[in-house]
Amino acid sequence: MATVRLGALSHASPGDVAIFLRDVPAAPFLEAVRSATDDEIADLVDEDRAAAVVEGVMGRLGDLAVPAQLAGTDCTVRWELPAPVEGHARAGTTVRLGADGAVACDAAADLVVRGSAAQLLRLVAGQLDVAVAYLGASIAIEGTGATALVLASLFAAEGTPPLTGTPVDARDIDPLDIARVLHGVPADHLRSVLASDFRQVILEEIFERMPTYVNGRKAAGVQITVGFRLTGRPDGEVDRYVLRLRDGQASVLAGQAADAVDRQDRQATVTCEAADFLRLVTGHLSVITGVLRGQLKVHGDKVAALRLNSAFDIPTAAA
Repeated sequence: MATVRLGALSHASPGDVAIFLRDVPAAPFLEAVRSATDDEIADLVDEDRAAAVVEGVMGRLGDLAVPAQLAGTDCTVRWELPAPVEGHARAGTTVRLGADGAVACDAAADLVVRGSAAQLLRLVAGQLDVAVAYLGASIAIEGTGATALVLASLFAAEGTPPLTGTPVDARDIDPLDIARVLHGVPADHLRSVLASDFRQVILEEIFERMPTYVNGRKAAGVQITVGFRLTGRPDGEVDRYVLRLRDGQASVLAGQAADAVDRQDRQATVTCEAADFLRLVTGHLSVITGVLRGQLKVHGDKVAALRLNSAFDIPTAAA
């Protein structure tokens, strides 16, 4: 396989970059992006070349995707640069994705992603976690989160061969990554993300991983069952979970299974916005502060809720 070096483009003109992206073999190009440092990527996608990179990469999405993933895709996607160049409209490229590849078009997009050219490169190389970037407000999304997850899942995950490797699992989100990106993110933005299609992806991943974060020493001998009612859904409904801790082992029930746990079998039920729950489990909101501010409403034994919280070593902002 031919070797591609992105550093050779550090002084190339936008036209030369466009020709390079049109002609470069897909697999070596993706390997070059994966191995490139952030500084090398930044050199390639400076202000003069960013639009050419977006246009060139978007036009090659069909060549850069895992074929089996692309075959089941039928949507129109637009990638726009975050800020317009002075005196010009916001630069971006729209393509129709399907079994025939990526075809440039002028149709209204099912999904508009507003992000940098560097992020687009990391996306096709399987190195951008779309959900985490969206949570951290480093990209903006217009359209359905479901389509954004489809886009992210088109490409081979880092550590597997480009084009033929394992597709990115866009639902596999590391809570530590979430904790790190939430610094300074406005509450309104978190509420917006957790009112989108990403809500279930994020909440399910957090709850499913909680049993792995039990601190065996702190949880020894503890027998606690706590329910969670998470608000903020656009339909006005709540997401229900029950977390059980028994002798150092945790289990999670969701939805109807959570409803089946009798209230008398729960020591407490915590009601809060999903955005505040996310901040709670990533160290951006303490239980005591949340209760005092009215962000967390605890019905039942408040001490039990505090003991449950202290029995977990969930990755936090300070991790």
